[in-house]
Amino acid sequence: MTVQSLFLVTLVVDDYDRAKGFYCGTLGFDCLQDEPQPGGKRWVVVKPKGGDGAAFLLAQAANQTQRAAIGNQTGGRVGFFLKTDDFARDHAALLAAGVRFQEEPRHEVYGTVAVFADPYGNTFDLIQHAAARTS
Repeated sequence: MTVQSLFLVTLVVDDYDRAKGFYCGTLGFDCLQDEPQPGGKRWVVVKPKGGDGAAFLLAQAANQTQRAAIGNQTGGRVGFFLKTDDFARDHAALLAAGVRFQEEPRHEVYGTVAVFADPYGNTFDLIQHAAARTS
């Protein structure tokens, strides 16, 4: 039996410390690693607290092509989904931390959701899934 999981996603950013400040300071993610690499690079891995999903590798853009992708790595679509067990708590905390939501919370058949953006323009759904229905 093969067991696989997606554990790390690269997020191209303009500056390691600015990105780490947003993800760890504003969003409250844990910094799992921040290690120097050759050539002035760093291996910076951040992950939502208590989650079992993938983490971000914050990768500072190294050339013009990479700089052009900052904030638009998914072509303008919501690219990332931050699952929560308490939407109201986390929505209020993010607002208090200065996160700008692009819409008011809405209730869909799959759960409660609202879109926000990081400082680069990457968009996220903050989402609390609806309780599983029993029949």
